[in-house]
Amino acid sequence: MNYGLYALIIVLIAWMLYKRFVPVKGMRNLNLQQFKSEYQGHRLVDVREAQEFKQGHIAGAVNIPLSQIERRLNEIPKDKPVYLYCRSGMRSKQAAKLLSRHGYNQIAQLNGGISVWDGPTTKK
Repeated sequence: MNYGLYALIIVLIAWMLYKRFVPVKGMRNLNLQQFKSEYQGHRLVDVREAQEFKQGHIAGAVNIPLSQIERRLNEIPKDKPVYLYCRSGMRSKQAAKLLSRHGYNQIAQLNGGISVWDGPTTKK
């Protein structure tokens, strides 16, 4: 048996798990009540794809899909809080990581995404 290979695999798995679950610098995970009480009046970004956004989104949200966010950074102010959501919270966390790498430090995301949203939605 090659114990060195096993050790390397274990280290890689541990590193991948760490990267997946480590908190994003400058990002707050908000539950539904916290999110509702804070997001209004701030930049609200739905990072789902356009067809998902058209099916229903939180009123006032702008659609900047995760796949486009890096080339549309100019639409997201750095000096103001940014509130993100997606369907379940995974893409918004990825978007938060990307924003954090670009110097954003006032980022919040809806834990559970729009799937936990119980407020009004708008369709386009």
